[in-house]
Amino acid sequence: MRMRNIVVALALCGGLAACGDTLGEQALVGGVAGVGTAAVIDGNLLTGAAIGAGANILYCQQNPGKC
Repeated sequence: MRMRNIVVALALCGGLAACGDTLGEQALVGGVAGVGTAAVIDGNLLTGAAIGAGANILYCQQNPGKC
């Protein structure tokens, strides 16, 4: 359980650290964060990647000054 908490914390920090400059980078960073989160919570990796990529693209496109 402790290792799981560490992995979740690192995944969240990694997701906050970089948004990506291009649309492809944004999708990649979000997808990796989504896969990492899905792996930690024993979820579907493909779904996690899709949700993470979409969410990061949406956030970065809506808030370009924060990425």
